Amino acid sequence: MYLGAASWTFSWGPPYDTAIKRISALGFKSVELTIWGENFLNEYYTPATCRELATLIRDQGLRLSEVFSIPVGIATPDPKARAQSVEYFKRILDAARLLGTDTVIALAPTPFDLDFPFIMNRPTSQEWTVDLPTNLDWRQNWKDMIEVLAKFAKECESRSMRVALEPHPHRMMHNSAGMARILDQIDSPAIGLNLDPSHLLPMGEIPQVVAYEIGDRVFHTHLSDNDGQSNAHWRPGKGKVDWNAFLRALKAVGYTGALSIELEDVPGAAGYPGFHRSPDSTDDIDKQYHMAKEFLTRVCEQEGIALEK
Repeated sequence: MYLGAASWTFSWGPPYDTAIKRISALGFKSVELTIWGENFLNEYYTPATCRELATLIRDQGLRLSEVFSIPVGIATPDPKARAQSVEYFKRILDAARLLGTDTVIALAPTPFDLDFPFIMNRPTSQEWTVDLPTNLDWRQNWKDMIEVLAKFAKECESRSMRVALEPHPHRMMHNSAGMARILDQIDSPAIGLNLDPSHLLPMGEIPQVVAYEIGDRVFHTHLSDNDGQSNAHWRPGKGKVDWNAFLRALKAVGYTGALSIELEDVPGAAGYPGFHRSPDSTDDIDKQYHMAKEFLTRVCEQEGIALEK
């Protein structure tokens, strides 16, 4: 295993050159990049820029553990939009390959692409609900999603790549049972899980149990902590995740990939401007990542996990 960091907490949007250099200076071994939407793919991740970023990452002594993406339309009732989602995902795979990774994370969709409440508001919300039409065909919606994800997996197989699905509160895959159901219905070694404790904990999951349940189909991790009331992304050791048990489980199932720290809700973090956050980080986040790195290094030592130097 090796410690890495997410670029978007240092700079929410491109360019990511400075974020990559800061992550390298902090002593991490890997970095993540993100393609938030089609405009980023069209305007920033050109073939030339992808090659430049790949060279920069290599020159900084890093590896690109994965590229994060949010393919829209996976679960829309509109078949044309679902087909467009597959075409968009193919472009993401091509960009990821140029950037230097064989792994793409795809965020799980909401049912019918409906808007669900922002879970960070849950601790202060008196009523937690969502308005739903009564005439929706939920079984068909699941089938539609599986059809799209199967095409994602096929495209990955054709490129010797893989897709790690990201669980997220209130989305169609938000826990280990949802991931297991997907794996049962899609016969492909190219599809697996991005194991994210901060998303699983508020859904009632114990993260180390998920690691055992999914086993060798854990393709990547996002490491952050919270109190289980929202999907806040705190520094590991500041919330309710049992990190010794979690890392022990990853070791037991044979995981050898990135332990990629994602601190979206700590002092100094960059964030999505629509949530009244600054798209640029401050020096405070360097301290947060340093403390997270030191904490996880100690836990790995306690569990007999040799991190790559």
